[in-house]
Amino acid sequence: MRKKVRHGTSVLFTSRIKNILWGVMLPVIVLAIWQTIGAMNIVSATILPTPLMIGKAFIGLVISGELFSHLQISVFRAALGFLLGAGLGLLLGTLVGFFSRAEQTLDPALQMLRTIPHLAVMPLFILWFGFGELSKVLLIAKGAFFPVYLNTFLGIRGVDAKLFEVARILEFNKIKLVTTLILPAAMPNILLGIRLSLGIAWLGLVVAELMGSSEGVGYMIMDARQFTQTDIVFVGIIIFALVGKATDSLVRYLESKLLKWRENYKGEGAM
Repeated sequence: MRKKVRHGTSVLFTSRIKNILWGVMLPVIVLAIWQTIGAMNIVSATILPTPLMIGKAFIGLVISGELFSHLQISVFRAALGFLLGAGLGLLLGTLVGFFSRAEQTLDPALQMLRTIPHLAVMPLFILWFGFGELSKVLLIAKGAFFPVYLNTFLGIRGVDAKLFEVARILEFNKIKLVTTLILPAAMPNILLGIRLSLGIAWLGLVVAELMGSSEGVGYMIMDARQFTQTDIVFVGIIIFALVGKATDSLVRYLESKLLKWRENYKGEGAM
């Protein structure tokens, strides 16, 4: 029995190592080509600094403490805007999903607001709320709201009608119907909305930090651009990418735990 458990653990570990290697293979190849192009002076370092130059800039920003200071501000803004926007999206998506009258009242106006880009409303946010943190957080919340709202609404409306017949036969009350049937069935869509919302919150953060900001990773990128410090610009872009990937991986981990009951196609192992 122990040998079987050990063999299963060994196979799982080997599989994870292979997945990691497949995941890092393309970035390693790209970095190697990039470094070679820079070392051969095919492209100017001002336009495209080498990975080693970017690494040195990153270390310098870490040692000075500047990077963590900007990152802390950006993460706080993004988290606050995401919680506000996603929370309202979940609330209104649930309301509109359950009640057709709420859909008729709220959804047309919300769908119109959804099509308005961030850059179009940014001047109004500055006029109404100034250059402070409130305007930045609200702009991020605007972007984070709609993916959660839409996917919550679609998840609730996408529940199989046959399940309601089963619930009626089993004489479920309203609370049990919602907690044991509707919300679990809608959970894949809700988690997808949260995943998309996190990504859009980071995009909104970049726009928000253009609004007269003096702190944050977005400000650090804009300040470096003005002084032609392209290596620092790349550091900021990479930080956005890494933090975005970390939050996305967290949601995917939650999906794997909360949606164990769901069986999906995993893709072919070999190409």
